[in-house]
Amino acid sequence: MRILCNFVLSQNFYLITMLKTLLKQVKQYKTASLLTPVFIMLEVVLDVLIPFVTAKLIDNGISTGHMPSVCKYGLIMLVMAFFSMMAAIMAGKYASFASSGFACNLRDAMYKNIQRFAFSDIDKYSTSGLVTRMTTDVTNLQNAYQQIIRTSVRAPFNLLSSIVMCFVISPQLSLIFIIASVVLGVILALIISKVSKMFALVFKQYDVLNAVVQENVSGIRVVKAFVREDHENAKFWKAAKRLYDLNVKAESLMALNRPLMNMVVYGCIIAISWFGAQFVVGGSLTTGQLTSLFTYVMTILMSLMMLSMIFVTITQSLASGQRVAQIINEIPDIVNPEDALTEIPDGAIDFNHVFFAYKGGSGEYALNDIDLHIASGESIGVIGGTGSGKSSLINLVSRLYDLSKGEVLIGGNNVNTYDLETLRNNVAVVLQKNVLFTGTILDNLRWGDENATLEQCREACRTACADEFIMEMPEGYETRIEQGGTNVSGGQKQRLCIARALLKKPKILVLDDSTSACDNMTDARIRAALREDLPEMTKIIIAQRISSIKDCDRILVLDNGKMVGFDSHDNLLNTCKIYQEICAIQEEAGGDFDKPQDNRKEVLS
Repeated sequence: MRILCNFVLSQNFYLITMLKTLLKQVKQYKTASLLTPVFIMLEVVLDVLIPFVTAKLIDNGISTGHMPSVCKYGLIMLVMAFFSMMAAIMAGKYASFASSGFACNLRDAMYKNIQRFAFSDIDKYSTSGLVTRMTTDVTNLQNAYQQIIRTSVRAPFNLLSSIVMCFVISPQLSLIFIIASVVLGVILALIISKVSKMFALVFKQYDVLNAVVQENVSGIRVVKAFVREDHENAKFWKAAKRLYDLNVKAESLMALNRPLMNMVVYGCIIAISWFGAQFVVGGSLTTGQLTSLFTYVMTILMSLMMLSMIFVTITQSLASGQRVAQIINEIPDIVNPEDALTEIPDGAIDFNHVFFAYKGGSGEYALNDIDLHIASGESIGVIGGTGSGKSSLINLVSRLYDLSKGEVLIGGNNVNTYDLETLRNNVAVVLQKNVLFTGTILDNLRWGDENATLEQCREACRTACADEFIMEMPEGYETRIEQGGTNVSGGQKQRLCIARALLKKPKILVLDDSTSACDNMTDARIRAALREDLPEMTKIIIAQRISSIKDCDRILVLDNGKMVGFDSHDNLLNTCKIYQEICAIQEEAGGDFDKPQDNRKEVLS
């Protein structure tokens, strides 16, 4: 029993925390959220009074043939109907305003927090999962919020008001409604308890479906090149079928709601017809009163139908609410330290016995006891096979991940003591998978420095060997880049991204295989320009080609997350066996050495 109580309390606490998080995002739409139920209650009061006036019209006017009473009560009903309509219009206007604004604030709060996420946080939720939460889940909450401030006020208020009017007309017959409401409440509670878990699975499956779509669309060229459309269709169908099955199970349970509700309500109508007819014959109830009772029965029926819709929406939105609140409340793995340093003295880098493992990974270290010291202004090459830890190493320099053990210093200070914006502005990373955004070339370059002049942009592009191809374009630096940079080649994209990084004027520049799409001559020109134009900048060049790094001051050789060599090209040829193998493979086969270590001897033989 104690375990059960603790479970219930923990669930209630989690629900309250979630609601607090979500309701904070109502913000400037509080007034609209409060005005909506006010107009709803005014509408309900008028709607409930109309059948009561109708009974007066029948009993005092139509039944007696008294036309002044017919005109009097008829005019009253018209006025009440008009004001009821106006109240409904205003309630709808404010409800739409409040719910749309609430959804906008939710998306804004999620997006701002996502911008603070570390790479490990993105890994935790996945890109497709975040997209689902910002679209499908927020839309569910928007619909639920509108129903809460509108329908969930109208339905119970209408229900209670109608039952009160029934008690005013006939207390005996009104007991039927009380019994029916209790029975229906129990039925709804049982259905919802079963369905809520199903909807949580449904929204998780939306993440899976979106992941399949995202992967296929982003890699559509590869899919077509390998004629894998049938395979991708089968993969999508599998995810869609799973979502279909979960929805069918959930909706099948919810479908029981309507027929059970109708059965209870129609039972009420039959009971009122039977007992009401006897009361009319006995003289304790008038014809007009019985007519108004039937109107109230239909009002109660509609209110119960609305309540059932509310329960469905809220049940669905609870799962969405938990997922959205989770993102808003997520504390990023990497945050700014207190009294953070806002100036980096120089580009010196020190790795002091660094160990690093990815969260949620195999548990093995991606980097193992890295003890590395780079002087400011040095040019360092990094080479190693797949999984050797090259990208992991540079991710720690700009603190995109936090290390597991040891420390990383830049300019003599631990990276954890720097302001994140300062650190990342001074450590420019150009990745192999470069991303350009929709807009002009100039817009993309100014990601490095939003205040950069055209001449500064051109100077950076000349260093990156990009100016010449840009000037050959019809609109030069005003040429528009399509989504994903599809209208420029891979090599052009890489050079634009290098120029963008140079505009930051960083103390450390990291090129993560970011000239792999360039030809050897262009690669050599870029390296020469960096060496001559930016001698004080520390440069870390990760490459697969020996030719790209052989002129570096020193070269770091990584294998399975460990340092196996760190020296000049000539010295490594004499002292590092793995570096010798890499050179031999590239000289003899002219290909990519990036093969598992077990296969190196096989390749050499």
